[in-house]
Amino acid sequence: MSNTMRRALVTGGSGDLGGVICRALHAAGCHVIVHANRGIERAEALVADLGDRATAVAFDVSDAEASRTATEVLLADGPIQIVVNNAGIHDDAPMAGMSHAQWQRVIDVSLHGFFNVTQPLLLPMARTRWGRVISVSSVAAMLGNRGQTNYAAAKAGLHGATLSLAREMASRGITANVVAPGVVEGAMAEEAFPPERIKAMVPAGRAGRPEEIAAVVAFLASDAASYVNGQIIGVNGGMVG
Repeated sequence: MSNTMRRALVTGGSGDLGGVICRALHAAGCHVIVHANRGIERAEALVADLGDRATAVAFDVSDAEASRTATEVLLADGPIQIVVNNAGIHDDAPMAGMSHAQWQRVIDVSLHGFFNVTQPLLLPMARTRWGRVISVSSVAAMLGNRGQTNYAAAKAGLHGATLSLAREMASRGITANVVAPGVVEGAMAEEAFPPERIKAMVPAGRAGRPEEIAAVVAFLASDAASYVNGQIIGVNGGMVG
């Protein structure tokens, strides 16, 4: 089956990195479903820009019921064979001063969101004998980062879930992998990491470009990556192996 027949759902697809991932998958021939949490306008603007083979959807991935309803509507049009779990938020504070709400919300979106969106897609995907589950993590899950116990915990949770899911689904032609970016250009990085700090942290001496992350996601979503399974792939300019 060619990518022109494959539908790809990208959670957080209306965001900076998510939008670039949507463009890369669209360029590879997929029909891309651009997900937003509340801001459907940004998702719709991207869909209008992409033209054909793109649709927009909005729901809160941390809400199990809303996710179930939304995925049922999407599956009515046929299986979704590629899911990119890119939705995530961060709400930083040292753990000693972190509120329960900060802890819970970050984990709800990244980790519970992964389950809420991916789980309903798996059996329809398995019936096609081809599928890709790709989750976007962070170098914080591998190295830790001050002020991000919640974010690092959520993203590290994706690692364990992905390794287990890869074992469960491999015989059905489905792969599950993680892409773990380092510091990526964009508003979030500029706030947290001044250029001199990036030079000190990153052996490559610069932040990554969203396109460099999206290229790895697009590869993992392709037929060429059929034997890459259960991997945590760092895209971080040499910060960690």
